[in-house]
Amino acid sequence: MDLLDFSDCKLYFEEPLPAEAERLIAEAASNYADPAAECALLRAHLIAPEHLTVLVALYRYYFYRHRLDEVLIVAEHAKRVAARHLGIPADWRLLDENRLGAAAAISFGLLRFYLLAVKAESVVLLRQGRIAESRDRLILLASLDSHDHLGAAKLLEVVDEFQSDTTEETPLTLAAA
Repeated sequence: MDLLDFSDCKLYFEEPLPAEAERLIAEAASNYADPAAECALLRAHLIAPEHLTVLVALYRYYFYRHRLDEVLIVAEHAKRVAARHLGIPADWRLLDENRLGAAAAISFGLLRFYLLAVKAESVVLLRQGRIAESRDRLILLASLDSHDHLGAAKLLEVVDEFQSDTTEETPLTLAAA
């Protein structure tokens, strides 16, 4: 499946967002350094708990604050929302080519979002030193993305190369972006 084909697909951020939630996200963005930014995002989440734009805003906030446990919670919630709309299991381990094809017929953009959320979890797990859990996700993504448009196969290659070059005393850590 060509995971770069965006023709005729709606993307998550094109879904209408309640005006107050949109205002709160903008407020959080303009006050990012202030702890009130998190409160604004959580209030937006209360207004639109299943809106992917709100979940992405929360994800980014926690990621750039290095609050990785919260990042994983938000990513899992976003995957559940996307999976429900796509008619696929929320558990990434149950994905296969048949389910991928059926989901792509419903919404290619949302399917790509779901797969990128799985990859995002993998990156966070790497940052936490949870290499085996990360690799499991990357292996599945690489098997489903024959052209490696998501970059999972390349990331898996880097992880495996690093792991083979280090001893068990030197865990894989990713520098903050």
